[in-house]
Amino acid sequence: MTRTSHLKMTSADYEPASLPDLLPLYYRRLFPFSQYYRWLNYGGVQKNYFQHREFSFTLKDDIYVRYQSFNTQNELEKEMQKMNPYKIDIGAVYSHRPNQHNTVKSGTFQALEKELVFDIDMTDYDDVRSCCSAADICPKCWTLMTIAIRILDRALREDFGFRHLLWVYSGRRGVHCWVCDEAARKLSVAARSAIAEYLSLVKGGDETVRKVVLSDPIHPSIRDALKVVEHYFPQYALHDQAVLGLKESVDKVLALVPEDVRKDLHTYFESEKNPEKRWGLLRGCATTKQGTLKKGQHFEKEIMLQYCYPRLDVNVSKGVNHLLKSPFSVHPKTGRISVPIDLRQLDKFDPFDVPTISLICAELDRPRVGEEEEQVPKEKDSDIDAAERRRIRDYKRTSLAKYVKVLDQFLDGVALSNRGELLKKSDLQKDF
Repeated sequence: MTRTSHLKMTSADYEPASLPDLLPLYYRRLFPFSQYYRWLNYGGVQKNYFQHREFSFTLKDDIYVRYQSFNTQNELEKEMQKMNPYKIDIGAVYSHRPNQHNTVKSGTFQALEKELVFDIDMTDYDDVRSCCSAADICPKCWTLMTIAIRILDRALREDFGFRHLLWVYSGRRGVHCWVCDEAARKLSVAARSAIAEYLSLVKGGDETVRKVVLSDPIHPSIRDALKVVEHYFPQYALHDQAVLGLKESVDKVLALVPEDVRKDLHTYFESEKNPEKRWGLLRGCATTKQGTLKKGQHFEKEIMLQYCYPRLDVNVSKGVNHLLKSPFSVHPKTGRISVPIDLRQLDKFDPFDVPTISLICAELDRPRVGEEEEQVPKEKDSDIDAAERRRIRDYKRTSLAKYVKVLDQFLDGVALSNRGELLKKSDLQKDF
């Protein structure tokens, strides 16, 4: 599909002016409150964990309401259905109920825990993508988000041992990661900062030309990242972004190589226009010149990483009390739902296929001919009231269903860990 047709899709089925009419329907019949509560309650392993969690609502006309907190799922539902927030942010678990923060003795209201979170935004790649800029995205540059997820997911699992990573599309131009392991939620600001710095490689602002500097020996985590980048680089960089195509793009790449190599490549490129062959010549120079280059110079690897390595907003990851947009929040400008990403289908994930609020609300009006009656598991039946059963039936009739299923599967994995923690606690108590 062409970029033009994608851009048409973004505006074809959603009008921002319709949001006030659609949100009440979304929160009443489609928002997956049951899974949402199940996630943020973490199996009730820690007392008052959900009750001490901060929610922040952005209402119409950018009215911002912080320090919301709720005792139960039902209380959260009622408030969201009453306020119909344009945006939902999730904050930390505090020492006291956030909605009572004004009544607490000064200095005692503290952010205690929160998921370790990462925010990757396409605007941070504007210096290395030619297809779009600012808030715009297209299939050509979305590959950057795929690369970022692959690199960070591997590092967080293999280098740090985390297991419960929820990856979520922001609804417009980026992705978020929620690391939900108990150990991650309890990390200090210093530990979060250390992890964020460990995962950061592209350094420097607009004035910095060479933003990735490698030294010998190359860290194993960077070597693993390079394997991912090398897989995507030919199609993404050489074809989709044409980094060795137009003179301006070529000059940007050549500014990252040593001066003597640059002169040789300028000469070679005058007669060779094929991007793969140009890249082959550049890599060849890196290999043949290694003997004469200063130790630790890996300019071809630095180029690949500068163009493709994940660019984190480290401030989002460092703070325990930093707010981050909630999964299943609606993006007011695009109308798209912020949905979990199934990593088993990562290369097939298309942000332009993510449903808009107008689409899923319209799907509710489809005739129910031949629709199977939703079966609620008997053992859970008593726990699910009529309104919840109706909501399950409703979202399952829409394009939202497969994304709720991704969250369900993620929560099953978290639940196994929670059960393990509860068993450990009960065994310890028996021993005393």
